[in-house]
Amino acid sequence: MTTAVVAGADPDGLGEALEDEGATVVRVAGIASVDSLGEAGIEDADLLVLTDMDDATAIAVAKEQNPDVRVVTYAYDTLPEFAKGQADLAIDPNLLAVDVVAEELV
Repeated sequence: MTTAVVAGADPDGLGEALEDEGATVVRVAGIASVDSLGEAGIEDADLLVLTDMDDATAIAVAKEQNPDVRVVTYAYDTLPEFAKGQADLAIDPNLLAVDVVAEELV
């Protein structure tokens, strides 16, 4: 079973779509930080889904705690340059619907 940590407001409902596909979803409370990612179980997660690029620094934190975690951004904003090398996939919600993305991730 896929475990996904979702950080950000998730206005399009990717977290729910992942759950519909059978994934276990844990949401980060507040800003994605070392503490909040740890509380969400990033060490054992298969996916980190960021829906707010203000949390892009969390990519490096997550990769440090779990080098094997796949990082997916699903946001209208552009992924900051400093984070592009660590994200596995950056998706614009205008291009792919949540159900398609969830199906491919799970």
